[in-house]
Amino acid sequence: MNVLRFSDLVAAGRAKGARVFIRADLNVPQDDSGKITEDTRIRASLPCIRMALDAGAAVMVTSHLGRPTEGAFKPEDSLAPIAARMGELLGAPYAKGVPLVANWVDGVQVAPGQLVLLENCRVNKGEKKNSEELARKMAALCDIFVHDAFGTAHRAEASTYGIAQYAKVACAGPLLAAEIDAITKALAHPKRPLVAIVAGSKVSTKLTILQSLASKVDGLVVGRGNANTFMLAAGLPIGKSLAEPDLLADARAVIAAMKARGAEVPIPVDVVVAKEFKADAQATVKAATDVAADDMILDIGPKTAALLADKLKAAGTIVWNGPVGVFEFDAFAKGTETIARAIAASSAFSIAGGGDTLAAIAKYGIEKDVGYISTGGGAFLEVLEGKTLPAFEILGRRAAG
Repeated sequence: MNVLRFSDLVAAGRAKGARVFIRADLNVPQDDSGKITEDTRIRASLPCIRMALDAGAAVMVTSHLGRPTEGAFKPEDSLAPIAARMGELLGAPYAKGVPLVANWVDGVQVAPGQLVLLENCRVNKGEKKNSEELARKMAALCDIFVHDAFGTAHRAEASTYGIAQYAKVACAGPLLAAEIDAITKALAHPKRPLVAIVAGSKVSTKLTILQSLASKVDGLVVGRGNANTFMLAAGLPIGKSLAEPDLLADARAVIAAMKARGAEVPIPVDVVVAKEFKADAQATVKAATDVAADDMILDIGPKTAALLADKLKAAGTIVWNGPVGVFEFDAFAKGTETIARAIAASSAFSIAGGGDTLAAIAKYGIEKDVGYISTGGGAFLEVLEGKTLPAFEILGRRAAG
C-alpha cells in the first residue's frame, strides 16, 4: 500500500518550521472521577509527536474522547486529563501539562518547536458527518496533516478523512504506517501457511470476516460461541451452549469453501463443559461427541488445544482475533493459554487485535513474542473483512497525486 510517510517528510527536512496537525487516538479509559486508568494510547502517540517536535515543527495534536454531543461541550468531554498525562510522559518543558486549546477550528497559535493539544475534536459540529466546511477549516490550520490514529481509520470523519482531502500534504504517522506494514505482511503477502483465529460470542458478528478469510487462509480456527455453531454444523452435540442455529448453512458454506481450496476449519475433538456459566462452575473435559443436553461448552479441550498448537507452531503467518474459550474464568482458560503460548513460541509472523485478544496477551505476558499488536479494534476487524479503510484509501489517493 503506497502512502506518504511522515518519517520520510521529516528525513527530507520538510517538517522544519511547518505547521503539523496530528490526528492521534487518545481515547483512553477513565474512572468516574475522570482519572485515566490505562494510558497505552497516549504512550503510543508519543513517537509521532516527538518526531515532529525534534524536526522543528509547530505541532498541533487532537483526538476524540468518549461520545460527546457535537456543539455542546461539557467538562467531562475535555482532554485536560490527557494533556496532563502527556506532559508527564514528555517531560520538560511540558512536565506540568501540554497546553490545551479550546475553540481552535478558526485558528491556533503555535510556534515551531512547540506543542499544543486541541480540545476534543468530536465536539465540533460536522465532525462525524465529515462536513466539508469543517474539514477545510482544519486543513487550513496546517502545512502537513499526519494521520496516526489507526483506531479511527475505519471512520470517514472530518478530522480523519476530510482534512486529509484538503490539507496541502497528507501522510501516515509512524503508528499508522506500522499498522499498514503489519497488515500487508499478514494478509497481502503472507508467508504460508497462513492461519487465522477468529473467536467471538456470535457467528453473526464475525460472519463476513469468516467468509472473507475463507478465500485467503490455509487454516481457520473458530472459538467461543463461533466454534459451537460450527460444531453444530458438523453434526456434533453442543447441549445448551451459546450458538446460532439459523446460521448453520453459512457455517457449512465456510467449511466447504475452505475444503475446496485444500484448507480446513478444525472442529474441536474435545471440549471443556460446565452446567453453569460462572467462574467457580465444575469444569469437565469431554469428547466432542459426548456433550450432554445440559452441558455448556466454555473452552476447547486439551487434545484440541494441542492439535491447534502444533498447527500454529508450523505456521508461516498467524492472524489472531479473539480467545478460544471463556479465558476470564481460570477453569476455562487453558485453551486460550495454550493457543497464546503456541503463538509466542512459533517462528511465524503474528498479528493480533481486538480488546479480548489484547487482554489475553497481557494475561499470559506474551507481548514481546507477538509480531505486531494492533491498536485498533473496529478498524482491525474491518481489515479482516477485506474492506479498504477510509484512511488508507484517502492517504493512498493523496500519495498518488
